[in-house]
Amino acid sequence: MLTVSEALDRAQMLCDAATKAGADAADALYYCNAATSVSMRLGALEDVERSEGQDISLRVFVGQRSASVSTADMDAGELAKLVERCVAMAREAPEDPYAGLAPEDRLFKGPVPDFDLDDGSEADPQALREAALAVEEAARAVAGVTNSEGGSASHSRTRFALATSHGFAGGYGSSGHSLSASVIAGEGAAMQRDYGWHSAHHLSDLESVEAIGTRAGTRAVARLNPGKPPAGKVPVLLDPRVSGGIVGHLLSAIAGPAVARGTSFLLGKEERQLFDSAIVIRDDPHRPRGLRSRAFDGEGLPTAPRDIVTGGRITGWLLDTASAKQLGLQPTGHASRGGGAAGVTASNLHLAAGTQSPEALMADIEEGVYLTELIGQGVNPVTGDYSRGASGFLIRGGRIAGPIAEFTVAGNLVDMFAALVPANDLEFRHAVNAPTLRIDGMTVASA
Repeated sequence: MLTVSEALDRAQMLCDAATKAGADAADALYYCNAATSVSMRLGALEDVERSEGQDISLRVFVGQRSASVSTADMDAGELAKLVERCVAMAREAPEDPYAGLAPEDRLFKGPVPDFDLDDGSEADPQALREAALAVEEAARAVAGVTNSEGGSASHSRTRFALATSHGFAGGYGSSGHSLSASVIAGEGAAMQRDYGWHSAHHLSDLESVEAIGTRAGTRAVARLNPGKPPAGKVPVLLDPRVSGGIVGHLLSAIAGPAVARGTSFLLGKEERQLFDSAIVIRDDPHRPRGLRSRAFDGEGLPTAPRDIVTGGRITGWLLDTASAKQLGLQPTGHASRGGGAAGVTASNLHLAAGTQSPEALMADIEEGVYLTELIGQGVNPVTGDYSRGASGFLIRGGRIAGPIAEFTVAGNLVDMFAALVPANDLEFRHAVNAPTLRIDGMTVASA
């Protein structure tokens, strides 16, 4: 794994070589991830994995033609061949009126701030083995757990560096830690499984093995002997395990490429009040230790905290340079890059908490559904129609009444946004976070 400084040198070298070879502009991106994971099952070592992958990608522009190539080979001779091949490909590519680097006058400037994404740790296989064993033991200790799919612990380190031919160079590194357990409750055809999981940049921020394991076991036992859900349009509560998905569907709809292609169900609705006026959804790329914190985006533009929904209205699209050009707007610092063309993504996103507890939100529900798992990808990005397989719990008389399974929930995202009410139990555990959500009027049916 290269250091950030070494990676920036390689990326800048590729950009310089590309312009010398005839490209009008170029950018180069280096990414590396090294990970160690240990899995235990039924108290015995099941798997130890060590992986390290690095990749450097070059994107060049010749007029309004562009091409991208990537390699994992850091040999100077191979990188020189990469440049020649990429420039030759660009000369033969079709013209794209929206191709090009981000505006030079808008590039991130100054030192990259420290968001405390790296705790300086190194992988310790013995410590990972002990953690994986302990998290599984905590899950298996829950009464009613009968089998295990295992416990696992992992450590990772990541490096990211981006350089452009028009003056940008920046990079950063991060560490990662994760713990999980998955166990089975019950016997035979009545068995149910569930899991517990957590990840963080700093080991000190990771939940304890006891908390994660106990949660996995408790969840599995709670799912035993599921019944059938009520049928028809009923109030639905989404557990925080799945409520962030609703925010994810909003992100897909306001992403610049989808808007520019005309494939977003929110086209023509950008001035409409989509949510209750109290709803706020915030993107905060500068959160210390945030899982997606970053000072600059995948094109070298500065990032900034932003409410993407405030007063119940979206505040605009999320744009990379290409989609911004198509729409006659300015990029917003939300470009993402792997190899090749840029895409669009948010950073640390959350839907702000409401004022009522989850118990208060369900107190007036005579019959409804509490969702803990959603299955499948039944969301139409063009129409907003939503239909997913689900499992969870019956709500009866304002209280959780027992597990239910093998049913579907359906609606339209525009209607779901309008009906959405958040609880007060927001926690920052993932890259996209939301509290328990109540949505009235969804259609529930047995699968």
